[in-house]
Amino acid sequence: MSSVNTSYRAVAIVLLIVWLTGCAVNRYVRPAIELPDAFRFDGGEANDLANTRWWEQFQDPILNELIESGLASNLDVRIAAARVEEFYGALGSTRAQLFPLIATDAIAGRQHLPPFATMDQYQADGFASWELDIFGRLRRLTAAARTDLLASEEGRRFAVLSLISAVASGYVTLCTLDSQLDIARRTLTSREAGLRIFEARYRRGAISELELSQSQSEYASTLASIPRLEQQQAQAENALAVLLGRNPQSLARAKTIEDLVLPAVPAGLPSEILERRPDLRQAELNLIAADARVGAAKALYFPTISLTGLWGSASRAFDSLFSGPAEIWSYATTVTTPLFTGGGIAGQVRVTEARQQQLVFAYRQAIQIAFREVDDALIAGQKSREELSAQAQRLEALRSYARLARMRHDNGYSGYLEVLDAERSLFNAELDYTRVKSDTYFALINLYKAMGGGWVIEAADRAPQPRVNLSTNPPVFP
Repeated sequence: MSSVNTSYRAVAIVLLIVWLTGCAVNRYVRPAIELPDAFRFDGGEANDLANTRWWEQFQDPILNELIESGLASNLDVRIAAARVEEFYGALGSTRAQLFPLIATDAIAGRQHLPPFATMDQYQADGFASWELDIFGRLRRLTAAARTDLLASEEGRRFAVLSLISAVASGYVTLCTLDSQLDIARRTLTSREAGLRIFEARYRRGAISELELSQSQSEYASTLASIPRLEQQQAQAENALAVLLGRNPQSLARAKTIEDLVLPAVPAGLPSEILERRPDLRQAELNLIAADARVGAAKALYFPTISLTGLWGSASRAFDSLFSGPAEIWSYATTVTTPLFTGGGIAGQVRVTEARQQQLVFAYRQAIQIAFREVDDALIAGQKSREELSAQAQRLEALRSYARLARMRHDNGYSGYLEVLDAERSLFNAELDYTRVKSDTYFALINLYKAMGGGWVIEAADRAPQPRVNLSTNPPVFP
């Protein structure tokens, strides 16, 4: 008897050691990343700004309404929410393998055996099967599925982040085109009036045909710019309408590009602020899931131990199915140990390790791209402001030049070519100023998008929700 107990203890010790070995097959360690201490052109606090609804700083109620409408109806966000539910279902399917499978079946039939015998057969039984996850394969697959689910939620948040940035950029584009159209139409009206005067002067012989042709050319050039701007305006409206989940249509605007308030510029950005970006969190969660799948693949080298059992009743007569000697039962323990697989398991391990390495590099690349996006946006914001200041000076100088050129021509001190040159330069300068003005808004929108921040979680809570409750903490692997 003691020898039997000793054998049981030895087996238990071996199984415990093997179980601990299986649990230690693979554990996630975050890859080492070289992080910059800060970005260029910094000098302030960014955390508070990164957590606010930054688009409200434009102080445009229509923009706020469009963003709320997009959060409610954008189809990309709805697709992302449905994808979360898909991964939730996949988690349930994978996790179910940790528990026993219990099923029942029933048979009722008649069988004819030549030459004369005909028999009825009735059977009802219950069946149970349970794979003992001693080496952690199923737990790792479950952890991977759970992490996939969390990653899909970060993907939903990134869809929200991208949507808000795209709606804000689209609205600024519309305001810019509105201003450029207004400039073109005002310039056209002015040049049309000038052309009528020159036509009358030409008929009186006061000016040459050359001057009349120059005036006609500038009028036609301005007239040609309007259809192009109207086309861009309509296409920008359609693009923004689709972002809002609507059919192509015209959209209201509350302010011009000049009336929009420029948001505050977050500066002094610590590298840690990027850890809140949903796409970076998603990239790391994908890596964690891949790491778990490497462990699950390695666990295939170890035995698979399953318990099975059956209990039921069989009889040739239905009324005696649950009485008499009709009971049937069986139980068994199955241990399947891979001895030779022709490299099948090694191939699966190699596949999972290669995918894990790909995701390591993808994670590092995503971080580098995030750093670049923040730095690019900071540079663009500062330089566009500097350019806007220079464009404002240029615009003021050209307005003075156009006014003086018109006065010189009216008093006979210069030809009309000087007036045309001044007005052409002023028209282009007004368009350039509006373009650079919009560039400053685009730079700030891109900066807030690149930072991520607490506003993403708040906005995602107002978007269509998946029908599941998720924790944002990465799972702890056994």
